[in-house]
Amino acid sequence: MNRVYEATDVGCVRPINEDRAAVFEPSVYVVADGMGGHAAGEVASHILVEVVRQELAGCAAIGEQELSSAIHRANHAILQTVAERPDCKGMGTTATILHLDGDQALWAHVGDSRLYLLRGGVLHQVTRDHSYVEDLVAQGELTEEEARIHPQKNVLTRAVGVEADIIVDTGRFTVQPGDILLLATDGLMNMVQEPEICAILGRQEGDVARALIEAALASGGRDNVTAVVVVYAP
Repeated sequence: MNRVYEATDVGCVRPINEDRAAVFEPSVYVVADGMGGHAAGEVASHILVEVVRQELAGCAAIGEQELSSAIHRANHAILQTVAERPDCKGMGTTATILHLDGDQALWAHVGDSRLYLLRGGVLHQVTRDHSYVEDLVAQGELTEEEARIHPQKNVLTRAVGVEADIIVDTGRFTVQPGDILLLATDGLMNMVQEPEICAILGRQEGDVARALIEAALASGGRDNVTAVVVVYAP
């Protein structure tokens, strides 16, 4: 049986936790990092998680299209809320969703939260950040290390609830016994470098998600931080 760990924390600086995480049947895992002033980011991430939950609960089978459609529905719901509530203007959220169906891992993604796969001691980033600096890295104008400290590294090129038309990345891959899957908001990656994330996941000691959070807090916890960890054991 799969082992699942989930943890979130407001961090050491922010007054409100605008991150959201959810784990629900059938084997669906979600992280969302809200953005927007006056706690509106908290509203956006909450809407995302609840719409995804409702949309997928009624599906006889969940494929990449269903995951993408759930994010599209959440996008519409957030925009509708913005239209009805002026105090929520400018809000949006990232969305990273994973669904396990037997040995198939299906995912959908918008923003700069991430899905990772740890296999054989090697950490693989499955999703691609939709951010300004990631585009610069892809174009060869920045190195990965330069991107980590770039002043505009938090500028997103895609988010849920910002525009009516949204492009959702999707994909699938086969999982193997012993694989570890991590969904996390950027509050983790900005505080803890990948080699340490890999080491914490690989130890599999106690609540692995909480251990990741504690590492982010120990490094300064400058943002909300959320992690969902799934250890695949069919």
